[in-house]
Amino acid sequence: MKTTNYFNPVSVTLFCVLAAVCGALFYLQIINLQILGGGLLFSILIASSIHIADQWEKAVVLRMGKFTGLKGPGFFLIIPIIDRVDNYIDQRVRVTSIKAEETLTKDTVPVNVDAVVYWTVWDVEKAALEVQDYEQAVTYIAQTGLRDTIGKYELSDLLSDRKKISSELQFILDEHTNPWGITCQNVGIRDIIIPKDLADSMSKQAQAQRERQARVILGTAETEIAEKFAEASLQYINNPVALHLRGMNMLFEGLKEKGSMVIVPSSALDSMNLGAMGGLISLAKANEQENSAQNGLGK
Repeated sequence: MKTTNYFNPVSVTLFCVLAAVCGALFYLQIINLQILGGGLLFSILIASSIHIADQWEKAVVLRMGKFTGLKGPGFFLIIPIIDRVDNYIDQRVRVTSIKAEETLTKDTVPVNVDAVVYWTVWDVEKAALEVQDYEQAVTYIAQTGLRDTIGKYELSDLLSDRKKISSELQFILDEHTNPWGITCQNVGIRDIIIPKDLADSMSKQAQAQRERQARVILGTAETEIAEKFAEASLQYINNPVALHLRGMNMLFEGLKEKGSMVIVPSSALDSMNLGAMGGLISLAKANEQENSAQNGLGK
């Protein structure tokens, strides 16, 4: 809201010109002192009748204290002394920051909430006539509505569903401000601050839940592996050749890595004749190394 400006660049310029003309006439002794005074008074009245409202503003005009209408934007005239411009009302979207400090949630947790309200005046006449200071009224209603809304929700809902809280607060504001010609376009929750001790406890709780979930996933994987091994055993129990080939493959995969050591149970050696096969593989590797050494000496 802009306060009344009785003088603007146009009115000031006009007053200066008229005053200069009166002064020049008095200097040339064309007019006397009484006429000079009347001319200056007339210049002031003419200058005070000229007003300018910005593009986004409406001027509230009162005639002898009674509302007569809205003027602007742009240049307009009023009747001096009889008419007056009470104020200029801005019709642009405005942003009001609100805070709710140490407000208890439904589960009695103190929180500090910062929010912003985007609102605008859609009916200038109602805003001028129905409420004395609509900017302060919007701020107070927003703060009260925010506190009431916080008290309806538990902390978990407050943290996870900000959009629902914003919508409810917007509805509360519209319900109270629409009779004043004001509408709330949007409400944004900027920040929710909880006590540090509670934040540490929640962090530990989340970490414990993640560890529990990881163990559950690991246990599920072990169960699936056991089931697959059980299915494989049913395939091998009636097919000893396939079991023998699988054992040979496992031994080969273990021995082909250089510097690796493979521990094979004796029962597996006896059942699948892996001992002889392992000896043959080791003998072949030893012969290969000896041939490589002799070729190096021959060179």
